[in-house]
Amino acid sequence: MVQLKKIKEPKKARIGFYSAGLNAYWEQFDGLYECLKGYNRFIEKRLTEFGEVYNFGLVDTEEKGRQAGEYFNTNNVDIVFSHAATYYTSACVLPVHQINNAPVIILNLQPAPEMAYETTGTDRWLAQCVGCSIPEISNAFNRAGIPFRAVNGLLGLCETPAFAKADEVTYDRPEAVKAWKEIEEWCMAATVKRTLQHARFGFLGGYYSGMLDMYSDLTMLQAQTGMNVDILEMSDLGAYLDAVKEKEVTDKRHQIEGFFEISGDSPSDPIARKPTEQQLAWAAKVAAAQERMVRDRDLDSVSYYYHGREDYFEEIQSGFIVGFSLLNAQGIACSGEGDIKTALAMKIADICNKGGSFCEIVAADFNRDTIILGHDGPFHFAISKGRPILRGMGVYHGKRGSGVSVEAKVRPGAVTTLGITQTGDGRLKFNISEGEAIDAPILLNGNTSTHIRFAEKPAEYMDKWFAQAPTHHLALSIGHNAALFAKVAQLMDIPYAIF
Repeated sequence: MVQLKKIKEPKKARIGFYSAGLNAYWEQFDGLYECLKGYNRFIEKRLTEFGEVYNFGLVDTEEKGRQAGEYFNTNNVDIVFSHAATYYTSACVLPVHQINNAPVIILNLQPAPEMAYETTGTDRWLAQCVGCSIPEISNAFNRAGIPFRAVNGLLGLCETPAFAKADEVTYDRPEAVKAWKEIEEWCMAATVKRTLQHARFGFLGGYYSGMLDMYSDLTMLQAQTGMNVDILEMSDLGAYLDAVKEKEVTDKRHQIEGFFEISGDSPSDPIARKPTEQQLAWAAKVAAAQERMVRDRDLDSVSYYYHGREDYFEEIQSGFIVGFSLLNAQGIACSGEGDIKTALAMKIADICNKGGSFCEIVAADFNRDTIILGHDGPFHFAISKGRPILRGMGVYHGKRGSGVSVEAKVRPGAVTTLGITQTGDGRLKFNISEGEAIDAPILLNGNTSTHIRFAEKPAEYMDKWFAQAPTHHLALSIGHNAALFAKVAQLMDIPYAIF
């Protein structure tokens, strides 16, 4: 299956970084300063893998702390990593974060697993006592009302500096691997936050009438995430459809044939049939119009639903699922039934390169201890086992019209669900669960579905799930991403539950 290029790449996180030390040491211990600067350069190089890095250098006095705070403000950083390079006083670094309000992560990364006790003097010891200041920082920041998080472990060097006495090659130690995974997740969370602050979410049509959990305050969404919501009318899409050229339709048809397997009739469901040539041609033309709209309106996401009276717009929406599934593959999160909150969840998963497919509970399988998750579309190819199937639907259940739908299952392995709901106080909330997708039979009815095995048996899991006041849709992502999604929630100041 061919990979499609993303229409809009995520914004790179702007990462602030500095190392902290104590100015009094530099004249006392020759070589210590340069050694710590070497650690600083190493961390900077690693951080550039995750975003744009703004390295102030060494903060070793209160004045340097003030300068660093202004430097990070000037560069509009999304997050600041404060590297504990040796002991330092809290007075050195507190001004950084009183002036700059970006979230701060303290890096407590020891260079060596243990010191060379027989040969280490005070100078080399000072390069190892990096955890010494963290309790002091914790107390000072708490009293100043500055929240912080810490990453604790090993530095992860690939070679031992000349200054060192102990072996500092720790890149493959679990304490280094875990620490750098946490750092990468914090940077990815900052990437999500920055991307959403520059994102445009299209809301096309309206909500599915009566789905009260779908309804959202669009001002609240922008206030809590930074995303802009562009209200779109079906007549807008109709105008794009009228402007579509024949070559666009031909190119889109080739995309469809490259991504999907065109089914025969379902052996079990009489309304799920082989798509007709007319249905496929219409789906290709509508898909071309959908992409035109996304590019012209500079959209990052589309939530959609239309309930018509056998009119032209209803005919247009009959071709939605294929095109919006293709847009998912191009990084444009698309959700049905007007569920913009789940589009947000899908977009977060996609920014993190974890997929993010539109799902709800289909049923429980108490023999396999699984819950089947899926929907009639749109699907995200990043989580697919093989090529998804296109089926012609004589009826879209619960909706008006007919057309082509996607039938697929998720490839076996680790998965994470991310649901975004709205609570009674008007706040967004993340609901997060990790599980395992297993290869088991699914219905052949033109819907996406897959069996997910969570830690608890289905009834016990649903006891916990429903207690979180969830929205009934969610985004399904590949991999175990609970720690990552929790970091996104923390950086965005959104409550979350992991269950």
